Amino acid sequence: MYSKILVLDFGGQYNQLIARRVREQQVFAEVVSFRNITVEGIKAAGYDGIIFTGGPNSVYDPASPHFDPAVLDLGIPVLGICYGHQLMAYMAGGEVFSAADRSEYGKVTVKHAGSSLLFSGIPAESVCWMSHTDYVKQVPAGFAVTAVTDQCPCAAMENAEKKLYGVQFHPEVTHTEFGTRLIRNFVLDICGCAQNWRMDDFCRRSIEEIRAKVGDGKVLLALSGGVDSSVCAALLAEAVGDRLTCVFVDHGMMRKNEASEVKNAFSRWNINFIGLDASESFLEPLKGITEPERKRKIIGEEFIRVFEGVSKQIGSVDYLAQGTIYPDVIESGLGDSAVIKSHHNVGGLPDFVDFKEIIEPLRLLFKDEVRQLGRELGLPEYLVSRQPFPGPGLAIRVMGEITREKLDILREADAIFREEVDAYAKKGLLPEAANQYFAVLLDTRSVGVMGDARTYGYTVALRSVTTDDFMTADWTRLPFELLASAGTRIPNEVRGVSRVVYDITSKPPATVEWE
Repeated sequence: MYSKILVLDFGGQYNQLIARRVREQQVFAEVVSFRNITVEGIKAAGYDGIIFTGGPNSVYDPASPHFDPAVLDLGIPVLGICYGHQLMAYMAGGEVFSAADRSEYGKVTVKHAGSSLLFSGIPAESVCWMSHTDYVKQVPAGFAVTAVTDQCPCAAMENAEKKLYGVQFHPEVTHTEFGTRLIRNFVLDICGCAQNWRMDDFCRRSIEEIRAKVGDGKVLLALSGGVDSSVCAALLAEAVGDRLTCVFVDHGMMRKNEASEVKNAFSRWNINFIGLDASESFLEPLKGITEPERKRKIIGEEFIRVFEGVSKQIGSVDYLAQGTIYPDVIESGLGDSAVIKSHHNVGGLPDFVDFKEIIEPLRLLFKDEVRQLGRELGLPEYLVSRQPFPGPGLAIRVMGEITREKLDILREADAIFREEVDAYAKKGLLPEAANQYFAVLLDTRSVGVMGDARTYGYTVALRSVTTDDFMTADWTRLPFELLASAGTRIPNEVRGVSRVVYDITSKPPATVEWE
């Protein structure tokens, strides 16, 4: 069995990052809403440690998230972060206050005395990331203050005997200099976890589990050609062989040449491959639809209906497989977090699905873990390293109503931008990695001038991000010369575009995609 950490979700914006940071230590972590688990459930699950997440609430508000204080007496180490730190103090009998003069937001210097195992190997003073108004004014009986800032008299506390720890700052974000070390100290030294969350082991276990579940049944996989579905295809092929049918659906919202590239890439594989042009069935119900969530749900339902039809054509199929990954699940409303956006293969699914079961073998993995698994399965690097492309395709990169004209304009603009970035990358001229880059067509027209004539065309936004897990991302500092070239070529070569802009927003507060 894996060592595992429970990330008890109280609605904080960085909850998925906490799980990711734990997994970087080769220890499994899962996010569970405080609403969906009890103290008895925690005991039965056999967790090696618990992390209380942050959250936007105040512990003394009766409507805020609370939990059974008995969790602190289970003998399982607990680390409270931000709201979780305050909640631990509140549950154990301490005092939490709200005061404007104690508020801290952004980078702050934290100082610790050096006596805490949690701060082992961390300098006495370092930069941390704070985001709070409430603070712990009086620690509970049996606890000691272990770190402070100029404004916060209790930046960290602990009851070392009971292995209960709290930090007011956010160790999971990259702005906290030694946050990874603090999490490592908690997970490995305090919780005593074994580092047994490895891709070779996950691969072997997953193949065994898929075989046990599917038996002699048949599996149908929606294959987009992206990283997630490609890795899913390889994993399923190892598990069930020729009982797997991969269906590539061209929904009319693919990138330029996408359909032919996917077919060519998988034509040499020993799998049952079906290519299907279903653009009319997808575009028709999207007419007049402008709301992003509605777009996603329409596309999600249409995907299912298309696969149900294919299933009937090829004979009885028991299972529908999807390349759903952990960020898809989290952003679609896992735990107590808000729905950021429904993914067509998670929150976008219809209520009724005419399959015995939907199987999602990558559901527990972050993007970089999916790439590791792909390499473990022997997939070629050009597939494993391919930048993500969302299942709904260009539908969520066309703002407003989707039309064939808009899709054609965006396809051409996107191809030019990607061509420019690829050219600079091949020459080694990018100052930092561009992990995902694409164009977005805004539902905004603006005046332009071409050949001494007035034009009134669309605006294209260019987007490039640098990230290692796609849960957070920074905008890429692309060379001005590259942006200038793309900004010149797109209006000149793509009819209907009069303006090009570059998106310099990180995630958070934005998401990678625009819709």
